[in-house]
Amino acid sequence: MKFTQAGLFAKKVGMTQIFDESGIALPVTILKTEVCKISQIKTVQKDGYDAIQVAYGKERFEKINKPIKGHLKKIGSQGFKYFGEFRVDTPDAFKLGQTLQLDMLSIGQTVRVTGKSIGKGFAGLQKRHNFSRGPMTHGSKNHRLPGSIGAGTTPGRVYPGKKMAGQLGGKQITIKNTEILHLNSADNILVLKGSLPGKKNTILKIQLEKN
Repeated sequence: MKFTQAGLFAKKVGMTQIFDESGIALPVTILKTEVCKISQIKTVQKDGYDAIQVAYGKERFEKINKPIKGHLKKIGSQGFKYFGEFRVDTPDAFKLGQTLQLDMLSIGQTVRVTGKSIGKGFAGLQKRHNFSRGPMTHGSKNHRLPGSIGAGTTPGRVYPGKKMAGQLGGKQITIKNTEILHLNSADNILVLKGSLPGKKNTILKIQLEKN
């Protein structure tokens, strides 16, 4: 899916709650936007798709390796740690070295937020898939065990996708239709409704929903 506008990268500060005009408490996540500069403009003719590459996360220019230094020289001698992309319909509307500001967003808009969820390690069936546990009394020895995982001779194997114990969290997820409740361009503060993936200082990708 393509989007007509670019987005921003922001660092998660934490969560709190605010009260709306009717006195209802709303859970919110506070973000602080990073310095985002367009480091490359990609087109269908040259790269096979339309997109802009955004550099973010400031880093000392001396600490960057030579290939990245050569890439960043097109936008000046500034150092950045990370790069991300946003699909756009009109790449000609953007300029190389352009700084993406928080004022491209407005209160009341909905955005989609992508980030890495909190990793919770190796988890069992009850925690990972919300399974019921076995009997806790009458000598039962099956409390939190997985039990049988497959049939007998037919089919004689375990089907792919079977819900079992394993890694929980630590995956990239996207939250859609997240409403913008507050903006502060002076301090680069963005307040979004609800919870967002990741823990404190997690970098999140914010992108406008396509109408």
